[in-house]
Amino acid sequence: MAILRMTPEAEATGLTAEIYDDDRRSLGYVPSYTKALSLNPEAYLAFDSLLKAISTSLGPRRYELVTLAASQAIGSTHCLLAHGKKSLHIFSEEQLRAIARGFHDAGLSEAEVAMMDYAVKLCTDAARMTDEDTQRLRDLGFNDREIVDITMAAAARNFISRSVLAMAVDLDVPTGMSEELKISLLGSIALAGPDT
Repeated sequence: MAILRMTPEAEATGLTAEIYDDDRRSLGYVPSYTKALSLNPEAYLAFDSLLKAISTSLGPRRYELVTLAASQAIGSTHCLLAHGKKSLHIFSEEQLRAIARGFHDAGLSEAEVAMMDYAVKLCTDAARMTDEDTQRLRDLGFNDREIVDITMAAAARNFISRSVLAMAVDLDVPTGMSEELKISLLGSIALAGPDT
């Protein structure tokens, strides 16, 4: 449990209240990670703007696939559950469980698998990435802007996921998520292992 003294919902004012209200509208609740990160509401809103710029450019399907791959590689239970829930607007629960079990065998396109591989490598061994990693994306039809968007989506996930993990923020299970999906998403971290 985080030792941070987070602002209770009933006491939120100003920008913090706006952030909380936005989560209530979009998620139906205010997650613990929002409460922790909004202790600096200006930084929270700046980061939120960055994510919106990346996700709008990349598109929801690609953005969520990159985010799920990055979250799995980082070991971010918070982001896996939050984006697993968000991804249900794009994928069926059955396909999302398949992606969590192993995206290479989940019926995704070769290009989608490649961008997820790229995100995993960025999150686990960025210092060893070379032009070959980027060339694979280009060979599969991604243009320079899309390659930058994929890179920024995975890198941004590192910022948010590692921040939440470092502060030991409580894990929230999104409302309405089936137990099967939760187990699949959280189990994907164990499947990824230390050599991902």
